[in-house]
Amino acid sequence: MAPLTLAHIAALTGGTLHDVPDPTVVVGAFQFDSRHVRAGELFLCLRGARDGHDFAEQAVAAGAVAVLSQHPVGVPAVVVDDVMAAVALLTGVLSTHLEQAGTRTVAITGSAGKTSTKDLISQLLPALGPTIATAESFNNENGLPVTVSRAAAAPACSYLVLEMGARGVGHIRELTEMAPWLDVAVVLNVGTAHLGEFGSREKIAQAKAELVETLTPDRHAVLNVDDPLVAAMAHQTRGQVVWFGRTAAAHVRADDITLDERGRASFVMHTTDGRAPVRLQLVGAHQVDNALAAAAVASALGMSAQESAQRLSAALPLTAGRVQLLEREGGVTVVNDAYNANPDSMRAALDALVAMTRESGRRPVAVLGAMFELGDSAPAAHREIGALARDLGVLLVPVGGAEAGWLADGAGVGVAAANTRQALAVLEELVEPGDVVLVKGSRDAGLQSLAFALADAGTDR
Repeated sequence: MAPLTLAHIAALTGGTLHDVPDPTVVVGAFQFDSRHVRAGELFLCLRGARDGHDFAEQAVAAGAVAVLSQHPVGVPAVVVDDVMAAVALLTGVLSTHLEQAGTRTVAITGSAGKTSTKDLISQLLPALGPTIATAESFNNENGLPVTVSRAAAAPACSYLVLEMGARGVGHIRELTEMAPWLDVAVVLNVGTAHLGEFGSREKIAQAKAELVETLTPDRHAVLNVDDPLVAAMAHQTRGQVVWFGRTAAAHVRADDITLDERGRASFVMHTTDGRAPVRLQLVGAHQVDNALAAAAVASALGMSAQESAQRLSAALPLTAGRVQLLEREGGVTVVNDAYNANPDSMRAALDALVAMTRESGRRPVAVLGAMFELGDSAPAAHREIGALARDLGVLLVPVGGAEAGWLADGAGVGVAAANTRQALAVLEELVEPGDVVLVKGSRDAGLQSLAFALADAGTDR
């Protein structure tokens, strides 16, 4: 791919160079977090909860060749009128270079399972060629440019895997404008995540459909045939539809699904190329759907059913806090699933917890925190999850503020820990040898530290 120099970036964005000793310096990937800057990168001075301009000097000291900023900051900088607008433009340019170089792009969206599915796809496609994927769940207008720039800066990138999230109608369209040449677009499901911002599931479906609307007839739309709102998107795309799901109508489907004592699914996968057994290393029956979606992507890109099944069976969880198993003394298993939460993923996590304990007779314990961005539906949604935990026979420890109170109300437990410190104290008294303890909540609920503290620095299994 043709590299970008500081002079080229300034010309493309209408920016000016300040304190730049050599405008021909080649820029590597983009980065918006000064703590993670690597040598040769361009630091983006984004404004959010904290102003990136305040970290420009730190970023250059860490190895950034320059920063993209809205005013001079005393270090090498390309100064532009609007950093976000400039980043979007540059990302589009890099996407064009990648497309011209033959890189094939896969994008994934959905209310739940995006990161797990992205991680699975990123472990399948290297069989076909060098692959770059979104790190963690950097799936918004800040994170997508970082991923595209990593691909552009790599020595080779045959496949680019992008996770795309949305907080409202139009957001995914904006992301696809930065990476417009999608080869495969995946819509997993339409649930209730961010319901408070969208207003209805129909609006959520409208936003998710933006991913497939611009596909050309030679590209592929991978859709969940079992979700009616996703299945309806077949009428909104010109792309070739590849169905995944658990029914006979799916091009890629599963049957003979069983769960082992740790809640990991085994099944027979059927594709248009044949059938093959799969034994997942990931916890939860819901991971079957994510695996089918990943296999459908691989199939659309030319991978055989046998190869796909073998790689799915070997795939591991890559993103910390996504159903991460930790062990502590006394045979206690801590399931760290505290990276994010919504009603759909909460139900799936509780089902997985019960599956892990049903055959072994171990006691299921759930430490649940807030599910954010649910709007007016938040009290009812939390009470429903609390009631589900009660009905499943799960010992519930709610953590946090009002949301924890609603969870407690639903479960009829009457007591909630106000914060993670209190929760840890409660758990140290409550947890018995052999228990399986699920820790789950929205990322801002801050339960990941609780999971690791409870596991006493346990190690991944």
